Amino acid sequence: MFTRKSRDTETAFEVTKSEAEWKAQLPADRYAVLRRAGTEAPWSGDLLHVDGEGVFRCAGCDAPLFGTDAKFESGTGWPSFDRALAAGTVLERRERSFGMARTEVRCARCGGHLGHVFPDGPTDTGQRYCVNSLSLTYGPAGDDAGAGEATNGN
Repeated sequence: MFTRKSRDTETAFEVTKSEAEWKAQLPADRYAVLRRAGTEAPWSGDLLHVDGEGVFRCAGCDAPLFGTDAKFESGTGWPSFDRALAAGTVLERRERSFGMARTEVRCARCGGHLGHVFPDGPTDTGQRYCVNSLSLTYGPAGDDAGAGEATNGN
C-alpha cells in the first residue's frame, strides 16, 4: 500500500502507481485532471448529460463513485451529484487555491482528483459534487462485467 502525502493529511490508497505509470495509462487530458488537479472547461464534458440508469466510475482506477440517481442539472457546466454512491468512496479535503477556500473531492481508491463539493445542492443532502467528466467513465446499471471498459460518453 502506498501513502500519498497531501498538504494537510497522509492517506493510504489501495491503487498505487508511479507518475510515469499514470502518464502511460491516462490520456494527457485525463492525467491533467486526475493526477494534477486540473479542471476541464465548463460545458465541454461528455458526461454532462447522461440518460438512463448507470454508474459513474473513476477514470483512473474504475472504482464506482456516483449513480445516475444522484445526478442533477446544476447549470454550472460540470456533472453534478448530490451524494457519492456509498460512504467512503470519495475523500474530501479543504483546500485554498485561486484565492478561495473550498473542499476538493478525490477518489478514495486511487487519490485521483474529481472536482469539488459545495454546500448549495438542491436536494435534501444540501451537497453539490461538481465533478470533471474527464475524471469519470460511465456505464449502464448492471454492466459490471464490462466495468473496466466503461466509456466516457453518453
